[in-house]
Amino acid sequence: MAGPMTGIRVVELGFWVAGPSASAVLADWGAEVVKIEPPDGDPFRGLYLSASGVEIPANPPFELDNRGKRSIALNLRTEEGRRIADALIDRADIFVTNVRPEVLEGFGLDDARLRARNPRLIYGRVTGYGENGPDRDRPAYDIGAFWSRAGIAAALTPPGADPPYQRGALGDHIAGMTLAGGIAAALLARTASGQGQMVTTSLLRVGVFVLGWDTSATLRLGIPATAFTRTTTPNPVIDSYRAGDGRWFWLLGLQGQRHWPDLVRAVDRPEWLDDPRFATMRARRENCPELVALLDEIFATRPLAEWGPIFDRVDLWWAPVQTTEEVIRDPQAIAAGAFVDVPQPDGTSIRGVASPVDFSVDRWQPRAPVPELGQHTEEVLLELGYDWAAISALKDRGAIP
Repeated sequence: MAGPMTGIRVVELGFWVAGPSASAVLADWGAEVVKIEPPDGDPFRGLYLSASGVEIPANPPFELDNRGKRSIALNLRTEEGRRIADALIDRADIFVTNVRPEVLEGFGLDDARLRARNPRLIYGRVTGYGENGPDRDRPAYDIGAFWSRAGIAAALTPPGADPPYQRGALGDHIAGMTLAGGIAAALLARTASGQGQMVTTSLLRVGVFVLGWDTSATLRLGIPATAFTRTTTPNPVIDSYRAGDGRWFWLLGLQGQRHWPDLVRAVDRPEWLDDPRFATMRARRENCPELVALLDEIFATRPLAEWGPIFDRVDLWWAPVQTTEEVIRDPQAIAAGAFVDVPQPDGTSIRGVASPVDFSVDRWQPRAPVPELGQHTEEVLLELGYDWAAISALKDRGAIP
């Protein structure tokens, strides 16, 4: 199972997550990806171990965003290291990076120069804050540009509460998937024009789009995004509740008036249909704290294993609030293809998270594990025409470790 990107060559100069996750998706889809790393490696290689504070046998986040690639270690501060990078990119279809533009320009890896050398090149870049503006070169992680500055954290913070902490790489993975889609569109355009182009996205731009419902309401109507709680939501028919066994679940009555009779049947309170406190969407919004308190009392009388079949019987839409431990055992997540077998160097395989797109004809499967730092340096150099004597000389001069 090769994938729809079979035959496409990608060179990545990326650190951490946003850029590497984009090329990881392309690798899943069948592209040949060469990851350029500095002699001391992508810093993400060591972060999981240092952050956990304990000895662990693997770095799962790094594995997810770097499986299926080949790694070449280059010292881009040397002329010969930059010459090797040029040779790699000259023969590539795609260059993917999330390195700051000012750094790329210093290495001669800017879009104008690379596409002048290789006019068919698709140059894909993720930045923190965009290609222009006063903060173009400001350092960024997704918790800053995506979560904080784009308005997401504030929109999720109830009055008087602390801003919620973002889970790791939430914005990075959305940005990476966004860039992969943009690159695919640019490849399609190249089939007609024969010309490459630059494809860009930013963590800030992705964050504004993710929060687009709220942000567009602010643009059009001047309505700011305000955080909801269980008792301040405008529609308590789409809200979280806890069953008698302590398990949380979410009711999904987005169309509140449509699903209100279903909820009434589920909790066996037919009198609520004519109760002026709850009979209309507006009444339920105005009396939300009271309704939530009454529902809390009712839902506490049964475990979720009993409530689920009741909800299904009356066609009340719902979903369990699951932990990651529950998700990896969820038969529906498994059937939906959320997990994939990733080959390992010893011939075995491990279970990993699948990238989120499938193709009915060009099916894909991870082809290789995460590479060791510089694992394929000599292999790639031989493909570029270097012989062993030249490779030895590169080592002596510090172009490669």
